[in-house]
Amino acid sequence: MKIGIGNDHVAVEYKEAITAYIQEKYGYEVVNFGTDSTERFDYPIAGEAVADAVMSGEVDRGIVICGTGVGISLAANKVRGIRCCTCSEPYSARLSREHNNTNMLAFGARVVGIELAKMIVDAWLTGEFEGGRHQRRIDMIRQIEARQLVRAEEARGWWRAFCMSRVG
Repeated sequence: MKIGIGNDHVAVEYKEAITAYIQEKYGYEVVNFGTDSTERFDYPIAGEAVADAVMSGEVDRGIVICGTGVGISLAANKVRGIRCCTCSEPYSARLSREHNNTNMLAFGARVVGIELAKMIVDAWLTGEFEGGRHQRRIDMIRQIEARQLVRAEEARGWWRAFCMSRVG
């Protein structure tokens, strides 16, 4: 398995520790999409980069880390097809895989200690999607995404028509 990892300036040490942990414990390849510097770095850049890599198949799953995990997960979730869950404990991480088939995990470097972060990662990496009634809900989420895409296209069409009417 190949895991994408991304972070902002707050979470450089966490990214390094989690990368080493995943490589040592699971033998997975970890691809870095975050910053290696503690200089200010905007978390949406890393969140989108990891999400794009997940959706393109460059990596199998993604982990993103910022101060709280919230901002970077919001950015990742803007990419169509991403289901990124911010977790501060292992139970939610495991259930996010079992029930929601999450393809990305987020947590906060200012919220959880590194040992708890490792437990969260373990629960998430070993969780298996149960399917069944949960698949119906995943399909509903995909339907929401599809409706939003249609609405966005309709809005763009309306805007083009409006602009053209103003020109002529």
